[in-house]
Amino acid sequence: MPPALGRLPHRTDGEAALPRLYRPEEIAETLGCSAWWVKDRARRRLIPHTRVGRAYRFTADHLAEIIRIHEEPAPQRAQRTPSPASPPEPAMTPSRPTRQTRPSTSSAPRLRARPPRRSQYGTAA
Repeated sequence: MPPALGRLPHRTDGEAALPRLYRPEEIAETLGCSAWWVKDRARRRLIPHTRVGRAYRFTADHLAEIIRIHEEPAPQRAQRTPSPASPPEPAMTPSRPTRQTRPSTSSAPRLRARPPRRSQYGTAA
């Protein structure tokens, strides 16, 4: 029996299921961002997507990849434990950094801004 006109079956005998295509608004709702952000990233080819005509569509695999791309790993804590065989490090006394003085600029002339040219654009002050 042929499928109804205008409606494609998601599974046919002997074929794999067709992936469901999600609209940018559905992806944005899942990610908790705006649809504009999703479409902008797709337009700039920063996230995986499928174009059907002029419309952006996404599969579940695309969504998983988007999440993986934007995942940030947890910062690694540096855990330093001194080994019992090594002697303890001497405590550093905080020292005040030396301040470098600028060379004297008294011989160089001081620059001044010139007044704007308002008449150039035909506006009155």
